[in-house]
Order: sequence, then structure tokens, then C-alpha cells
Amino acid sequence: MIVSPSSLFDLLSTYVHLKDGTGAVPIAVGADFWETIDKRTELHSGRLVTLFHIQSTDEWTNWEVHPAGDELVCLLSGAIDLILQEEGGERIVELRSRAASIIPRSVWHRAIVHTPSEVMFITPGAGTQLRPVKEI
Repeated sequence: MIVSPSSLFDLLSTYVHLKDGTGAVPIAVGADFWETIDKRTELHSGRLVTLFHIQSTDEWTNWEVHPAGDELVCLLSGAIDLILQEEGGERIVELRSRAASIIPRSVWHRAIVHTPSEVMFITPGAGTQLRPVKEI
């Protein structure tokens, strides 16, 4: 469901699709949003802005990669480490409250969450892939 662009909304339940050169569209997010993301071809261009409140302290169980472009990760509160799979091994980027990092295009990455955290992502949608941590 598309939300009226002039409405106020909560970024935890309404993401924003930044279209390539044509504006921004709020998108209401239901329980099945991530399960059906690959069928949402309109989101394969531009960028998707999402906000997550992560309650648990845990490692992500998947690596992810965005071959269509760089991803911006903004930690609004909490503490996480981004693990980047680069030539020569893994690199750890420590993010603490209000820090941001750009994950380069086509770099596999995951996160370790140290404290409950709120994180905003600005992500290119096309071609995003996931792999269980044990496969890389």
C-alpha cells in the first residue's frame, strides 16, 4: 500500500522508496514485506530507506550484498559492528550512536549487535542477495 506523500508517518512501519530522479514514495510495510521483496520490481531502481529497532544483541545470521550500488548505514542509537568481507579477509567497522558508514557496492557484509540499536539503511534494491554466514 502506498501512503500519501504529504502524510506524517513512522519510518519503522512505513519505508520510503527514493525513485531515480522522480521523487519519494512512502510505502506501508506489512508482516510479509521482506518475504515478497523480490516480487516488488518497482523497488529495484532507486533506493529504499528503512529504519529498524533491533532489540536483541546478536549476530546477523546472513551476509548480504548490494550489487546495484553502495549502501548507507546510519546508527541512530546503540552499538553495532559491521563485518565487511573484503579481499584479504574481514574488516570490522565499529558503529556507535550517530555514526554512519558506507558499504561499497558488491561487498558482502553482516552485523554484530552489541546493544539494542536503531539503524537507518539507504539501500539500492536491485539484485540484493543473502547467504547464511556459514557459506562465505
